[in-house]
Amino acid sequence: METLIANRPVEVNEQGYLLDMEQWDKEIAKSIAAEEEIDLTDRHFEILDYLREEQVKGTALSIRRVGKSGVVDIKEFYQLFPGGPLKKASRCAGIPKPASCI
Repeated sequence: METLIANRPVEVNEQGYLLDMEQWDKEIAKSIAAEEEIDLTDRHFEILDYLREEQVKGTALSIRRVGKSGVVDIKEFYQLFPGGPLKKASRCAGIPKPASCI
């Protein structure tokens, strides 16, 4: 379905995840993060960029894989994206919800 995010029409699924990674930009990320009550910083964007790179590679993402990435440890990941870090970070990164997320 089409919706407006950051004043631009984008295609999302019923859970609010972008259907086309190419529609993503930092303004869309900030708008989605605001819905999640997260104020994105440069550190957040480092993690979002990592998630996007892994998605392009076809890597199956999980909390454990992100924690072992060397980009962010699990404790910091939970601090930056509280209440479901991989789910929220994936949505902010404009990638599909990982299969490991409920």
